[in-house]
Amino acid sequence: MSTETSAPSPETTPPHTSSYLAVERTPEFAALRQALRGFAFPLTVAFLLWYALYVVLSAYARGFMDTKVVGNINVALVFGLLQFVSTFVIAWLYVRYADRRLDPLADQLKTRVLEHGGEQS
Repeated sequence: MSTETSAPSPETTPPHTSSYLAVERTPEFAALRQALRGFAFPLTVAFLLWYALYVVLSAYARGFMDTKVVGNINVALVFGLLQFVSTFVIAWLYVRYADRRLDPLADQLKTRVLEHGGEQS
């Protein structure tokens, strides 16, 4: 059994906390945060309003929600199912957005932290 230890490689050594604080102050990090918020906040608000509409209509517009669409399927059931559909659509949109806009920025920041410790190059 060997007691010899090898020096950790830069890829396996976690960056120091100061590296993350330095990255947080960079314009690239601010751009990443702004890009995330620019997508997440409006869609979160839109989804919550959509959900609130469903709840309010279910509570106060029972006649409308009980309207038959096809057979025994009423408006309430359609709205309820559309809640699930909208959740999956938002998740799909987020994945596409993250692949195009967020991941490249995050990869640049990750490279900076691993290679330069977060300092400006």
